[in-house]
Amino acid sequence: YKRIGIQHWSTCLIFFPFSLRMPSEILLKIFSYLDAVSLLCTGCVSRRFYQLANDNFIWIRIYSAAFSSKRSNWKVSSVEETAASVSLLSVEDKEVGYWKKEYIKKQISSVKSVLAHILKPVNPYTGLPVKTKEALRISGLGWAIILKEKSGKEHMMQHVDLSLNDASITVAWYGRNWPHLSTLSTLDLCGVTPVFMDRYKPPVPNGPRWLSLIAKYDLSHLSKSTMIGCDRLVRIFCLNPGLLVGLWQEDGLAFVIANLHFHHLVERSTFGSATFPYVLPPHSPFVDDNPEYGLQGYQLHIDMHGGGIFYLCSTFHNLFSRKGYIENGYVKFMAINLKNNREHLPLIGKVGLAWRTDIFDGFIESCSVVDVTLLDEHRKPFWCMSSPVCMRSAVFMGHTYYIDYMDIEGGVHAELVWIEETEEYFIVNLVLYLSVAKINHWFG
Repeated sequence: YKRIGIQHWSTCLIFFPFSLRMPSEILLKIFSYLDAVSLLCTGCVSRRFYQLANDNFIWIRIYSAAFSSKRSNWKVSSVEETAASVSLLSVEDKEVGYWKKEYIKKQISSVKSVLAHILKPVNPYTGLPVKTKEALRISGLGWAIILKEKSGKEHMMQHVDLSLNDASITVAWYGRNWPHLSTLSTLDLCGVTPVFMDRYKPPVPNGPRWLSLIAKYDLSHLSKSTMIGCDRLVRIFCLNPGLLVGLWQEDGLAFVIANLHFHHLVERSTFGSATFPYVLPPHSPFVDDNPEYGLQGYQLHIDMHGGGIFYLCSTFHNLFSRKGYIENGYVKFMAINLKNNREHLPLIGKVGLAWRTDIFDGFIESCSVVDVTLLDEHRKPFWCMSSPVCMRSAVFMGHTYYIDYMDIEGGVHAELVWIEETEEYFIVNLVLYLSVAKINHWFG
């Protein structure tokens, strides 16, 4: 095969009927010329190929060439000589496929190590890694959703579209082959990372990848209470954290959109497993005897956007609260005061959420995505979130509207007024709520 110029196993599949009759020894010799990606693909052809492609002698050569210690006085002329230096007992005593598993584990560990190094530098103003976008590009990271039926059957879909915002990424899935909504039970959101990373080359299409579970959602929660908007074609539902599900008016799935904040984005998308999400490193509390500690010195950055259009991008410094400003377990911080006209902020453009599929597109008024990045007084990320929200009309208040978001760590309340003369919204009140439990844990 090598002599006639066949370099990739996908070409060898042309000769598949002929290769079925080949002796195992000849196939093993052919397989020994393949690289790791081609060998893994070969193992998917048939049960016999899978067993042969797990051969420990082949994989220990690949492993040794990739990960053997490099010493100045150790000269190796070929992959075969490298493998020969390893004791035969280390090959023969291991179960079939052992060195393949070890190679893949080491590759994944190597990718994670490179990403951790890239993400080390932190922007002192935003508190977020400086090179998040570079890490996304180099790793070839993508995202997938796994739709699980009540019968146990699974449907995996790779993302179709994505867009980068100032502090978050918006990932979309759409198509024509959705399973019927009534048969589905849950949706898993996962990061998908190529096992083999080369910062100078794009990842191999359909190459081996691993999954990192980010969040799991219950699709039975698509009810009136989670619906945040609609137009003549679709209704949209918000599931926390940050998932938007669009249904056609006749109840079929139209699209799914995930909004992911940059804070620990790469770690959550790569460092977890297919069944367990990434666990954040333990936080060491900042211990201080000042009774006002944890109630002052916060910096809030807030964005509002929808489908690539930005309506608000603003930063608030030195937010503080008082001990008496506690409601239902949350401390209240005022960013924009209703009584201070100089603090009121306009929104740019007509607020709405643009959506698209391969058939239709549309615009749902009064809906958008809010990104919150809150830093403590040491400029460390304290609370970060990205979520769809809806601007609702205040009852009996004419042109007054409000936006509310709340989770176990914090919340945002905004009041807006529509100005007829200039045809724009003004935020006249913006309140941040932080969990007392989180503050106590964070500051000891």
